[in-house]
Amino acid sequence: MASAGRLANLVLLMVAVFAALVLILVPKATGSQTYSVLTNSMAPKYSPGTFLVVKPAAFSELKYGDVVTFQLESGRPAVETHRIVGFGATQAGEKTLITKGDNNDINDPKPVRELQVKGKLFYAVPFVGYAANALGNADRGLWMTAGAAGLIGYGLLLIVRHIRSRRRNSGAAA
Repeated sequence: MASAGRLANLVLLMVAVFAALVLILVPKATGSQTYSVLTNSMAPKYSPGTFLVVKPAAFSELKYGDVVTFQLESGRPAVETHRIVGFGATQAGEKTLITKGDNNDINDPKPVRELQVKGKLFYAVPFVGYAANALGNADRGLWMTAGAAGLIGYGLLLIVRHIRSRRRNSGAAA
C-alpha cells in the first residue's frame, strides 16, 4: 500500500512539474503571451477553453496557414486568434494579413495590419483555458507565480517526506 502511495505521489509530482513547464516556465522563457479561446471560431482544433501560448514573430516571417493572435483594433486590449488565409496591401502599400477562423464560412471583415499582430501560435493546451479564465486575466501573472510556488513547495514536501521515510526504514532495519 505504501508503494502505491509513493507511485501516486511521483506521478502527481511529474504532472505538476510538466504543467509548470508547459504553462508557466516556457511561456516566460520565450517571451510568449498566454490567451484562452473563448469562442468556436477556431473549433474543432482550438475549441473554447483551449490555452494558447503565442510567441512574438516578425511580420515578415508570417506565412499562409499560420495561426496568429491580433488586436481587433490597434491599441485596444481585445484580441482574436485566427488563421492567415491570404495577404493584401493598403492603398499606401502597407502589407496586411487576411485572416479567417477555421470554423467560419467567410474571411474576417478587416485586414490585419502589422502593428495589430501580437504573435504566432507556439502551442496550445486543451481545457486549461477554463482554469485560466476562472483565475481572471488581470491577475493571471500573480496566479501563475503563486501556482509555480505551490508546485515547487509540493515537490519539496514530497522529497522531504521520502527522505524521512527512508531514514526511518533504514533505522528500523539496523
